[in-house]
Amino acid sequence: MLSSFIRVMRTIGAAALCLAAASAAQADNWPSRNITLVLPFAAGSGTDTTTRLISQHLSQALGVGIVIENKAGANGMIAATYVARSAPDGYTLLVTTNTTHSANPYLLKSLTYDPVKDFTPIARTGDLPFMLVVHPDVPARSVAELVAYGKANPGKLSYASGSSSAIVSGATFAHNAGLDLLHVPYKSSPPALNDVMGGRVSMMFVDILTGLPHVQGNALRALAVTTKDRTPLIPSLPSMQEAGVPDLDISSWQGYFGPAGLPKEIVTRLNAEIRKIVENPEIKAQLATLGMDAFSGTPEELGRFVNEQLVLWEKLITNAGIEKQ
Repeated sequence: MLSSFIRVMRTIGAAALCLAAASAAQADNWPSRNITLVLPFAAGSGTDTTTRLISQHLSQALGVGIVIENKAGANGMIAATYVARSAPDGYTLLVTTNTTHSANPYLLKSLTYDPVKDFTPIARTGDLPFMLVVHPDVPARSVAELVAYGKANPGKLSYASGSSSAIVSGATFAHNAGLDLLHVPYKSSPPALNDVMGGRVSMMFVDILTGLPHVQGNALRALAVTTKDRTPLIPSLPSMQEAGVPDLDISSWQGYFGPAGLPKEIVTRLNAEIRKIVENPEIKAQLATLGMDAFSGTPEELGRFVNEQLVLWEKLITNAGIEKQ
């Protein structure tokens, strides 16, 4: 009996060593084929546009092609679940925001992934500030005028959303300003913005990249940014707090993740290359023109940041009175 047990244990040990060796060899040869970056938002969104710019440089640095795969829907849950269930081989990665990794646990009753346990943090790439835009027919040229109009016409104003940042910003605005606003949700920002420009919805909180061209073309009117202070990306716009709405400080962060168990060697390589790209002054300036405040850090810093953001977004969502759907 004892000798049989010893033989079994030796077999198990040998198998484990083989698996470890195979994993190390795989990491050593990585990358040997195209890498897919899965995004939880549609083409044309802020995350999509900034990721495409970064991926061009990442492809050159790694010497392989980068494929962008947009899997919009279910508030980002489709994309996050897909990557969480993918092989941890470095060929399927998630580029995401606070939608999937900060807000969804408190917005959705049934979540098919765990934002901490199911992913390996790789690198943060920056923040995408949001701004409040309204259709030109809305009789308000400032946040104060919008609040006054909304209070005089309860239930008449509506807001569109295409991400968790837009959902929470709208609900927080309504709660803190004491307004009765109708929420109209969409799968992603571009179709939501189309309906605001078409006059079917009154307003929207949208990332600067997606909304600014339409503001510049006079199809929308921008009233404020959602960050605590003014953003250097649009210094003329006041912050919501400056405009008279207290305790509203919301921005969308962006980062790269792999499935849980991604080999450390792959994480280290990806982190180094992404940080070189994001911290390159020329690329950083290009990202700024796209409405992104670009910066990075270590995988460990991103992991800690995700945990901190989960606490923050739980508070934001609870304070705004948003119920899980």
